[in-house]
This record gives sequence, C-alpha cells and structure tokens, in this order.
Amino acid sequence: MLAGRDAERARIAALLDGARGGTGGALVVRGVAGAGKSTVLTEAVDAAADMRVLRTSGVESESPLAFAALQRLLWPVRSLLAGLPAPQQAALGAALGEAAGEGERFLAFLGTLSLLADAAEDSPVLAVVDDAHWLDDASAAALLFVARRLQAERVALLFAARDGDALRFDAPDLPAVVLGGLTGADAEVVLAARAGGAVDPAVRDQLVEATGGNPLALGELSEVLTADQLAGRAPLPTPLPLTGGVERAFLDRYRRLGEAARRFLLVAAADDTARSAVVRAAAEHLGVGDDALDEAERAGLLRVDGSVVSLYHPLVRSAVYRAATSAQRRATHRALAEVSGADPDRRAWHLAAAADRPDDTVVAALDAVAERAAGRGGHEAAAAAWARAAELTAGGEARGRRLYLAAASQWLGAHPARAVALAAAAAADVSDPRTRAQLLVLRGQVESHTRSLDDGFDLVLQATEVAAGVDPAMASSLAMVAAAFSAFGARSPRRLDPSALVPSPALEAPAAVRTASALQRGFSAVARREWAVAAECFADAFAVADDEPAEDQHALQPNLGLAAILIGDDERGLRLHAQHLTTARRAGALNWVEHALTRGVLPQVATGAWTQAAAAAAEALPLAASTGHAAMTALPTVELALLAALRGDAAAEEHLAHAAAVRQAHPAGVTDTLVLDLLHWARGLHAARQPATALHHLEQIGAPWVRRLAAIDALETAVRADRADVARAWLAELTAFAAGTGAPAAVAVVEHGHALLAGGDRAEEHFRRALAVHASSPRLPDRARTELAFGEHLRRARRRVDAREHLRTALALFEELGATPWAERAAQELRASGETARRRDVSTATELTPQERQVTALVRQGLSNRDVAAQLFVSPRTVDFHLRNVFTKLGVASRAELTALPLS
Repeated sequence: MLAGRDAERARIAALLDGARGGTGGALVVRGVAGAGKSTVLTEAVDAAADMRVLRTSGVESESPLAFAALQRLLWPVRSLLAGLPAPQQAALGAALGEAAGEGERFLAFLGTLSLLADAAEDSPVLAVVDDAHWLDDASAAALLFVARRLQAERVALLFAARDGDALRFDAPDLPAVVLGGLTGADAEVVLAARAGGAVDPAVRDQLVEATGGNPLALGELSEVLTADQLAGRAPLPTPLPLTGGVERAFLDRYRRLGEAARRFLLVAAADDTARSAVVRAAAEHLGVGDDALDEAERAGLLRVDGSVVSLYHPLVRSAVYRAATSAQRRATHRALAEVSGADPDRRAWHLAAAADRPDDTVVAALDAVAERAAGRGGHEAAAAAWARAAELTAGGEARGRRLYLAAASQWLGAHPARAVALAAAAAADVSDPRTRAQLLVLRGQVESHTRSLDDGFDLVLQATEVAAGVDPAMASSLAMVAAAFSAFGARSPRRLDPSALVPSPALEAPAAVRTASALQRGFSAVARREWAVAAECFADAFAVADDEPAEDQHALQPNLGLAAILIGDDERGLRLHAQHLTTARRAGALNWVEHALTRGVLPQVATGAWTQAAAAAAEALPLAASTGHAAMTALPTVELALLAALRGDAAAEEHLAHAAAVRQAHPAGVTDTLVLDLLHWARGLHAARQPATALHHLEQIGAPWVRRLAAIDALETAVRADRADVARAWLAELTAFAAGTGAPAAVAVVEHGHALLAGGDRAEEHFRRALAVHASSPRLPDRARTELAFGEHLRRARRRVDAREHLRTALALFEELGATPWAERAAQELRASGETARRRDVSTATELTPQERQVTALVRQGLSNRDVAAQLFVSPRTVDFHLRNVFTKLGVASRAELTALPLS
C-alpha cells in the first residue's frame, strides 16, 4: 500500500497531465530498496487509465544483453516500426531483433523517440521503467536520449531507480523525486495495515527509528512482531529482527523452504526472461516440479501471473542467488542454457555463467553475441561478451584480440575508464603488428579525447610506426592524424616526423590516399610554421578532394575543413563543414553531426554568421551530452559564451562559468586547448572596458590560429593598454602568416595593426589598404572593426565629414551582426561627428530561437517535418511545434511563403 507521498504523487500527476496536454517530459523516482518506488509506479499506471501504458524494467542478470529492456518496452508498439523513416526503421529494427543487419546506435535511439511519438498520436503514452539501475547499458542510453528530447510529444517517461546500490542510474540532469522514510501517521498506516491491529505511537516511532522509515522494512516487521508487541503491551525484541536488513528477512523465509522449492527459486532468480515456461522447463532439468513452485508461491517469495513469473521483490533475487553455492549456480545456468535454444544470446550468457575454465564452445558463442550486439549499436553488451570470452580463452593472441575488441567497444559506448583497463590487459597478449597498431590507436583516441593530447599524439605516432611495416594504407591515414595533432600543438618526446614513416603515394594511388598524404604534409608544415608550404600542400589536398569528393571518408572530410581553417580559407572552410554536416545528417551519425557543428562554428564566427553559429552550438550541446562524454559539452558551451560576448549578451557570464566548470571536472583532451583559448577570448571581450584585464586574458590565447581569429581584439586592446610591444609581437606573427598564405583576411588585419601603431597620415594609408583587402574577404566583423577604427581616427583628426562614411558603414555592419556593444560605440562616434545615428529595422528572423532557425533552414531546403526531425535528432511533433512558432514570428502561413521569404 502507498502511504503519504503527497508531494511525489503531485509531481507524477503533473507529468501525466503534461503528456496529455502535449508537453511531454521525464521524471526519475529515486529511493533505497524498499522505499516504495514500484508501488509509486503502480499507482501512476492506475492513474493513467486514459493513456497507453508501456512497461519495462531492468534485470540485473540481463545487463549484458543489448537493448533487452528496450525491446520489452516497445514490443506492444512494434507494428509502428514500418512507419519510421528507413534509416531509423533499419537501426531500431536491428536493435530490437526485428530485422537482420546492422544499425547505427544513435539512429536506433532516434527511432525509439519517433516510435513513442507515433504511438502517442492516438492517445498519450506513459512509459514506465522500473529498476532503472539494472537496465542494460544500451537500453539506458536510448531511454535517456529520449527523456532529454521530450518537448512537444504526448509522452511521459517515468523511471524508478534504487539509490545506494553498486549500479546507479546516472541521470543527474533529469527531474527527480526522492522517496525518503515514512514517519508519524504515514508509518502507522503501513504498520497497521500489515499487522491487522492498533499500533502504539511510541512503538511506531521506535520502529521508524530502527528502519529509517523504510516502508518495506516496516511491513516486514509488522508481520514478525506480535500484536502485543505492536500495541506496546509487550516489549520489542532486542535486537529487532533486522540484522542484515530487509534482505535478511527474505533469506530467512527462503531457508525455511524445502530443498526443491529453494532450487526452484534459484532458477527464477537466475532467469532473466520472467517467462513461466522457461523457468519451469529449466527446473525440470534439475529434477524440480510444480510442487516446488507451489511451495515458493505460498511462502510469498514468488508470484505467477499467467505466463509471467516474478519474485516478490528485487531483494529476493539477490538474497537467493547469493545464498547458493557456486556449483548450484553453475548447474542452474546450465539448465537455463538448455531451454534457451531459441535465444542464442541468452543461451551464450548462461553457458558463460556455468563455465569455470577455458571453453572454446562457449567462447565461440560469446563471440557471436558480441558481433550481433556491435552490429545493433549495443557497444557495452559487445564489450561484456568479448571480455568474458577473453576470460574463457586460454591465452595468447586470441585472448589479446578479444580484449582489444572489448576495449574498443567500451570506448564506442562512452566508457573511457573501462576501455583503458581492457586495453592495458590486452597489451600483454598482443604481438601481431596490425592488432598492436589498432590497440595503440585506441589508447591514443582515449588519451587524446579524455586526458592528454600529447600522450594521445605519442601513441598515434607509435601506431603509425608499427603500421608502416604491415599496412601502408593504415599507416598513411594514421600519419595524417598524427600530423593534424601536431598542427594543433601536440608534442611527443620521440621527435618523429610522420612523413618520414610513409612514402609519398604514386599518381595512380586512390584519391583518399593522395588526399591524406597532402593533408599530412600540410599539417606537418603548420606545426613548423612554414605557412607557404602548408598552403601549397593543402591546395593539393583540396584539388584532389574537389575532383573526387571525400564524402564517405570520415577521417578525411573533417580534416579538410580543419585545414581550411588553419590557413584562413574561410569560404572553403564554411563549404567543407557544411558538406560534412550534410553527410553526417544524412547518415544519422550523431558524433559526426556534433563534430561538424562545433568545428563549423569557427569560420561562422570569423565571417559574421553569428546567428547560424549560435544555432549550431545550441544544437551541438545536447548532442554532445548524448555521447556520454561530458567533456564534449565544453566546446559548444564556450562557443555560446564567445558569441554572447561578441554580441554583448548577458548570457555570456553564465556560459563562461559553465564551460569553465565542465573543463575543470572533465579533461577535454584534443579540444582542451581550443576550449581554453575561446574562454580567454570571451573573457577578454567581456572585460573590454578594462584594457589591462582584457589584455591579460587575450595574451593567454595559446593556439596561433585562435590568436588570428581574435587578432583585432588583441591588437586594439594592447594599444589601449599602452602595450605597443605586445601589439608589435602579435603583428610580427600575423605578418609571417599573411606573407606565407596570402589570406586576404590576414593581410587586412596586418594593415589594421600597422595603422594602430603608426598614427598620423601613415595610419590613414594603412587603413585604406586594409579596407581594400577586406573587399575580397568574407570576414564582415573584421571589416566593420576597420571601418570603425578608421572613422574614429578621422574624427579625432577633426575630419568629421570624412569620418561619417566609415562610421555609417560600421554601424550598419554591427547592427547586421547583432554586435550591440560595437553598434553603440559606432553610433556614439557618429553622433560625435555631428550626425544622428538612425537604427535600422532588424528582420524578425533574428528573434527566432536557435532551434527554430535550424528548423527553418531545413524546411527551406524542401524537407518534410519527418526528414527535418531525423536530421535534428528530435521528433516530428517537436519540429511541427517549432515550425508553428516560426510561422507566427515571421508572419507567414505556409512552407512556400517561408521558402520565399528573404532571410539572412
């Protein structure tokens, strides 16, 4: 029975009402064992008579089975799979075992969201997940993905998770209620209901103190204490029968059963199907019949409801299983394996649980489990299967190969610590050069993304050296990656040049090999600050890629975009990142979508596409969180901080604090330098009115290519802070880059810098040269800054009429950018020149939220709501919600009108 819990009931009622009204959401009910979580969920189901209820639960012994819990949840609505977009249908169908083939992990997650949204079209849906702490990893990841995206769906997602358990349901960002202990009248209700008589208040309070108010413990005590003891007429036993907790009470009841009934309960505890036929068939293999089932059922430790058999409480399962000897457990799992022939994954795991020594047959079965799980995107399940297979392998290369595969799967499943441990174990057994190279690459990926870029670089260098002798194509790709690391500041004590390990490819070599080689040479030149060589090598890479696009080359495509950024080729950088994003969206590859969005922000910031950049960073933030690598959220967060600082938005401070906190708690590896540099840039902008403070931050920007992006801020701040020496040092670095690459943006900034340092008539000459070069550069923010600086210079020289032309242009550009502080400064200068500044009308498109802008952009490409939803990793109903808001804000009534509208 459920006593009290009024606040918790109200939260759940609000969740259900929200789903009924079209504003879906999620809620986690937390509490220790016996707190009443399952009872709360049952009452929620009773309150949802007008809703479609889907249920599942985590099962401890089922945790190695990929998507097992999700399959149970979605089984009643599996007929709706046919209505999903083909990529989602294939991925989710594979995950649920409804279709053969392989499925992309995040497409399966998106398919889950779409399926629940479709199920809610007829009536609101309540999805209930009990024992969430025991969910298999793949199901947990899918359901958390859905929970974070319930916006305009008629779906309520309700979890129950145990606190204080070794396994945790990690969802700190979801709304939660915690079921504490009962006291007073609520505790008395529980005691009286089970005892069947009055309970003395003093006794009640003593029992509450002894149990912490745990409802299950109170109920169990009320059954073992006498009526006189509960009424206060007889003393309570000392100590109370709670030694070992509530689990001990179940264990005592279990031990009073006969041998056959205990054996039947052990089968039920070891089983993870909850199917009566399976449990009874396995029990028969152990010589146990239905009489044992009856005895266990009469003892209140087991229930049978139609074809479903369940234990009274999860603690019964753990108590019974732990009480058995290892030999009894192995025999039980062998029996379950015998009756699981139609389910090869479960059969393999039962065989593995029954094995206590190397066994090639079991290893082969586990290999097959791992391959199936990996194909469905169940990386954690694949890792568990390969790790167990390795334990049952006698040793040598085969064992090392399985441990490597387990480590790689853990990395794909966003568990870097587990990946590192498995990789370390694999190293002792691996001698094959190709496998050794793969193992080094994996360790390099983990290091570079979660710990140290330098250590990751060193490991990739080692992998390149190993691969060079056995796999030239692999070595070529790795040499490019290593060179890219060096271009972004990575260092290794080996002093090994990747280009020395890989010969230049022949003219007839595949385009991908020739592109990788040119990129590798370009990145190496960047590391040496040989800008002319870098520009030439990158031009070769671009030429090959233009002739034979690298759209299906996941390593080449993003590195081509980064190469363009490094030499200041903004237009190509924008185009390449847009192509990368389009390819990633079509493939439904969430990781690559996040990568393309965050890296594409950089040329967007440089060229003044700030609204698009803010939309990209805002979209990337939840995608980064979905990967399971918390460190990845730092980059989109600091990008939002930078954009807010550029626009003078008060949100900059909050974003800065959040980004700094994430970076402090979660080392970001390969992106750490970029995150730190953007933090310094944003802080410098935020402190613009205190030149010395702003200069302190800007001086700490380490990466040369970020210093170039912030060049005008740095130069002007240094001059305002009377630090001409700092300005000259930066200008010398910029001059070398401009001379080597010929990038118009760099040439223009060099002239701007000379103007700031020259003064007098010479300054005007440099400003005019800068503006002439700006005409061939897409960097509107830099042009606006030069127009403003030139106008200010002319006004101070008392040439007010000449100044107005430049100040007007600057004001118009800053208003177009939404750069409020700079627009105000230009307007003030214009007024000081004797002209009233008129604010221009700004398109209502600037009022759109980032997600509304993303929806608008894709709809204007002619995509349907369902296609837009697939590319943004949301549901079609969410797209429809945002699109209706867009129509209202822009004053249009149709998609055709929206497409025809001139929007920037």
